[in-house]
Amino acid sequence: MHELKVTRLVAAPVEKCWDILANRQEEWWCPAPWRIEMLAQERRPGGRSAMVMRGPEGEEMPQDSVFLDWDEGRGFTVTDAITLGPDGYAPAQPFMIGRWQIEPEGDGTRYTAYARHWTEEAMTQHKEMGFDEGWGAVADQFAALCES
Repeated sequence: MHELKVTRLVAAPVEKCWDILANRQEEWWCPAPWRIEMLAQERRPGGRSAMVMRGPEGEEMPQDSVFLDWDEGRGFTVTDAITLGPDGYAPAQPFMIGRWQIEPEGDGTRYTAYARHWTEEAMTQHKEMGFDEGWGAVADQFAALCES
């Protein structure tokens, strides 16, 4: 599998981490000063997940994906290989399958985010785009929000 991942041990209970993971994505999803606007989040396998990433200079990056799973209290998985529009499911140019999960660890919570790619080239491209820095910043933002 062509996988990149980031993980953090968060000094907060699983319940609080889940609430933030699932319900407060606009507060941690993008590395600041970028932010997201959540457009749709149909929390079920096959449901639509759509957002727009907005940059500090007016940049906009729409992101449309489909949930592969929604495991209440534990995590969720999406892919951009499929979109869901008014005419139903449609194939899209795939980039990755993303998984965000939490699990209890000691007195805290283990946060892990995975990006799985179809090819080694796509994985390398994602890494070179700044995966470690970007997804690391997001993990830090998530942890700080949970620990506050």
